[in-house]
Amino acid sequence: MGLFSGLMGNAGAVSQEELVKEYSKLLIATEHIEMGFKLIRDVFLFTNKRLILVEKQGLTGSKIEYRSIIYKSISRFSVETAGTFDLDAELKIWVSSEANPSVVKQFTKSVDVYEVQKVLANYVLG
Repeated sequence: MGLFSGLMGNAGAVSQEELVKEYSKLLIATEHIEMGFKLIRDVFLFTNKRLILVEKQGLTGSKIEYRSIIYKSISRFSVETAGTFDLDAELKIWVSSEANPSVVKQFTKSVDVYEVQKVLANYVLG
């Protein structure tokens, strides 16, 4: 992921090895990471059980919030693909009966937004 894309708030894919090394301590015994994406300091992970949002806070990023969203609590989601002039794709997730999306994330063109949608749909609908 380029610095410019990171500064614009776009997410890029993170390697499986890096995700497991950094975040395996968050997982239960029967859980594994499907895929993950990183913004400048924040990360979000799709596991086989839940969506984990890792949000670093403060100037140093030493304070970290780990927010879990169980797939069955997701009531709807949308994926918007990147266009010719709009270089980023967007994911929105609504939890329970909230009117506004609880999660809004943007991806660079390097991320296959259809794959993100497929993983999310598999766990929300399956």
